[in-house]
Amino acid sequence: MKRTKIEADLTLFPEEFRPFLRDACVYDSNCSEEARVYYIDRDGGLFLKRNAPGKLKPEAEMTAYFHSLGLSAQVLSYLVTDGYDWLLTRRIPGEDCTHPMYRSDPVRLCDTAASLLRDLHDVPPDQCPVKDYLGSYRSKVISGIRHGRYDEPEKFRELWPFSSAEEARRCAEEALPALKSDVLIHGDYCLPNILLTDWRFSGFIDVGSGGIADRHIDILWGIWSLMFNLGTARYTDRFMDVYGRDRIDRDLLRGVAAMELVRED
Repeated sequence: MKRTKIEADLTLFPEEFRPFLRDACVYDSNCSEEARVYYIDRDGGLFLKRNAPGKLKPEAEMTAYFHSLGLSAQVLSYLVTDGYDWLLTRRIPGEDCTHPMYRSDPVRLCDTAASLLRDLHDVPPDQCPVKDYLGSYRSKVISGIRHGRYDEPEKFRELWPFSSAEEARRCAEEALPALKSDVLIHGDYCLPNILLTDWRFSGFIDVGSGGIADRHIDILWGIWSLMFNLGTARYTDRFMDVYGRDRIDRDLLRGVAAMELVRED
């Protein structure tokens, strides 16, 4: 994760967070156009995020829930003030799965990502605070279909090609009724959001899009991330083998790819 050391102006931060920033090395760790992310080098490492009001609430709730399962960072504070959301969490030790050490062994990386996803989907989701994720997901797909949205047709070409926007819309419409709300999903399951320490699982980050939904959403992005970050689709079948093909509906997986192309965010 990129970090650039900065001189933090404490007056730009809420009073609650100034004790953490004072006399500490602070780094700009921004990786988004809309959010600000600061890394505070103290007490084992802290991350402070700032975004528009309401934007960080789902992440605060889901991170706290994942932490209760031993799967993510500890949330120290969520605050809405002066027109912004603020979220302070502890750093999870280790490096994300795009680190050269992990990419240098793509077979082991593929197996690790698939196994961790299977384990996540086996977690009983009863206490998950986001129970109707699938409802909002379906609404966005339907809206995308209605407005004729077709996003980046090249995105899934090597994995699930669609000859036209019409084919993608038709595939999405046919697959929508098959979606199930039966597992806890990450919501953005990709290599940068999985942290390892010497190949041991440390935790998930950026879980604000998670909730109870259909496993194929995570499976799709897990496969796509391997292709994108490794520059090849050769590990697709292996990923599905390790995850468990008995749990994967290939037609529905292609349908979810179509939904992601027409989904309106």
